[in-house]
Amino acid sequence: MKTCLVAGGSGFIGSWLCKDLLKKGYRVICADNNITGHKSNISNILSNSNFSYIEQDVSQPMKISEHVDYVFHLASPASPVHYQKYPVETLLANSLGTLNLLNLAKENKSKLLYASSSEVYGDPKEHPQTETYWGNVNPNGPRACYDEGKRFSEALVSSFPGVTWTIVRIFNTYGPYMNKNDGRAVPNFVNQAINNSPITVYGDGNQTRSFCYVSDMIEGIERAMFSAKSDQEVINLGNPNDITMLQLTKIIIDLTGSKSKIIFKQMPTDDPSRRRPDISKAKIILGWEPRVNIEDGMRATIDYFRA
Repeated sequence: MKTCLVAGGSGFIGSWLCKDLLKKGYRVICADNNITGHKSNISNILSNSNFSYIEQDVSQPMKISEHVDYVFHLASPASPVHYQKYPVETLLANSLGTLNLLNLAKENKSKLLYASSSEVYGDPKEHPQTETYWGNVNPNGPRACYDEGKRFSEALVSSFPGVTWTIVRIFNTYGPYMNKNDGRAVPNFVNQAINNSPITVYGDGNQTRSFCYVSDMIEGIERAMFSAKSDQEVINLGNPNDITMLQLTKIIIDLTGSKSKIIFKQMPTDDPSRRRPDISKAKIILGWEPRVNIEDGMRATIDYFRA
């Protein structure tokens, strides 16, 4: 039985990953300091004999007493509300945390997957974004702790000797187990809609995002980790079909039967005007592309938040 360490495993994507790895026969060690994750996300697997949980800040030296075959680095605040609340912690998770996990991977001769972000592209001047695009990022703006943290971490991973690695750049992902208060569009819109509260749209609502359902993202992450074809590669993972914020609100209002009205507020500083991945590389190397359409994924997300 191979052992996987999932750093950030009690977060949204991390908790989905832990559960899916267990289903597929792996032993899973979850490490998280829970500043933005929640132990409740993994409560239904805590008693699984092939699962271990340790409360661990990855920016501190890692203390793993058993051999680890695969290291997944998902440990970082990921929403603007959270990383702007914890800017230093975000930078440390993506610098010292990455270094600690690289050292662990080297000691264990294990492969490391680093979960980067579409935020490395900033407010892109290239559309859609390919892995060869260098980005348009403000290095000291309100989003810099996350954007530049991810960019630094990519440089560290790709420069570190003696470790097999893969970097995946994750585009907007949604689904059950998102934090309802994390400030991102999907939980904001869904919870406002089910409460018939005004739905807050920033700017004129014509900015675009590409929304990938979480089960599709998990499949992409696992294929990237377990395929030798992805070694020393940087790969976009996301939905190549982008929609505007106004289109998203209409989908959510229709699915919830909400009576919510839309209100508009000023666009946050450095918020990208458009974001859409070119996933040609993921299709070729991993044989991966999203399968869950926005309506089906949003229904499951709405059901989760209603419950």
